[in-house]
Amino acid sequence: MTRKERAIEAFAGGLNCAQSVLLAFAEELGLDPERGLKMASSFGGGMGAMGLTCGAVTGAFMVIGLDRGYASNVDRPAKEAMYGRIQGFAREFTEAHGSIACRELLGCDISNLAGYHEALEKDLFHTLCPKYVESAVLILERTLGR
Repeated sequence: MTRKERAIEAFAGGLNCAQSVLLAFAEELGLDPERGLKMASSFGGGMGAMGLTCGAVTGAFMVIGLDRGYASNVDRPAKEAMYGRIQGFAREFTEAHGSIACRELLGCDISNLAGYHEALEKDLFHTLCPKYVESAVLILERTLGR
């Protein structure tokens, strides 16, 4: 099964966007899948259903950090390289979809009840979100050279 297929299957099975993207890479990056799922659980719906940064994007940011992150507070070049990778990912995702913000990608603000119900009525979580999960995985593969 490809990473893309793993992520789409995870999302279809009820995991949020961030969890689905992170899960597709977790084991190969040495992260216990259950621990990763817990870590990413708060990022769905644009960070806790606030409609902010798309969960697929935040999941991708976590993957980039796991793969290429820095752990020293004095390693300035590593920090700059990390920010460059994150900005590059965000740029590519935005070029493909117009934004990295959940509410802009969905066209409604799920942080309030009316917007959430609108997303449900329009079936946006099933028609749009899987595309963002898939796209995040594919951009990650290019970003990480996999």
